[in-house]
Amino acid sequence: MKPQVVHVGMAELVALRHPALLVTLGLGSCIGLVLFDESTRIAGMVHIMLPDSRQSRNETKPGKFADSALPELLSELNRLGANRSRLKAKMAGGAQMFNLPGSGQGLLAVGSRNIEATKGLLAQANIPLVACDTGGNKGRSVEFSTETWLLTVKTLGKGVQML
Repeated sequence: MKPQVVHVGMAELVALRHPALLVTLGLGSCIGLVLFDESTRIAGMVHIMLPDSRQSRNETKPGKFADSALPELLSELNRLGANRSRLKAKMAGGAQMFNLPGSGQGLLAVGSRNIEATKGLLAQANIPLVACDTGGNKGRSVEFSTETWLLTVKTLGKGVQML
C-alpha cells in the first residue's frame, strides 16, 4: 500500500495511522517534532513556531507554540489509540537564521528557545527524544515515514541525514 503524503504547515499538527509520510518544509527557527508509537503504528507531527503561548492573545492554532502543541498532539495520538508509555520523539530545526548584533541570547534567539522549550516539555511528559538535529544557522525540511520510522532531514548546504 502506497503511503499517503501529508504536508504539515506552519503551526499545524497532524496525527495519523500507518501508512503515511509526514512532511514539513522550511524549518528555520521552527521545530519539526514527531511523536510515534511503533506498536500501534500511529504517528504525529507538529511544526512549532514559538516556545511559549503565554504572550499571545486569541491564538487559535495550538501547534504554533511548544507549550500548547505537545499536549494537543498527545491528545490526538491518544484519540487514535497510541500508547503514551511507548511514545518516542524525533525533532529537527531550531536554527538561528539571522546573525544580528546581540542576537545570541534573549528574545531574538527564537531557535534556541524553541529547542529548549520542546526538550523540556518532552522531559516533563517522560517521552524519550531518540533523535535530534537542531541548532546551527541553516534551514531544514523533514519527512517522517511510518514505514521505516526514520526522520529524513534535508539541510540547506549540508545534504540529507537519516535519524
